Amino acid sequence: MQFLSRSIKWVMLASGILTCTMFYAAIAPQAALQQTFGDSISGPLAEIVVRNWGALITLIGAMLIYGAFQPVHRALILTVAAISKVVFIGLVLGLGSQYLGKAGLAVGFDSVVVVLFVLHLASTRRAAV
Repeated sequence: MQFLSRSIKWVMLASGILTCTMFYAAIAPQAALQQTFGDSISGPLAEIVVRNWGALITLIGAMLIYGAFQPVHRALILTVAAISKVVFIGLVLGLGSQYLGKAGLAVGFDSVVVVLFVLHLASTRRAAV
């Protein structure tokens, strides 16, 4: 656990940078959907929703990068990021298992990151008590 606590800055930085790559969905929504899920949706509403999804994911990534350098805000940022990633994982596994072929890498990455975030949060909470 001490190794994780010493390394959390780099875990947050790496996961934040990788998470920010979803900015791609904000600028090229159809291409991002095709790359991430191997499928696409069409229409103006789809454009709005997917672009917003890409922007929100990018904001989570930016928060992780910020939190890597601002330890005072880490607990909140790690909690929000973990919840966001758990929702994505749950939605893909629960409603979109047909997309696991393409989205499996993202689900796997997010699963590992969530475990690391939760372990860090639990260890820092125990240390504070």
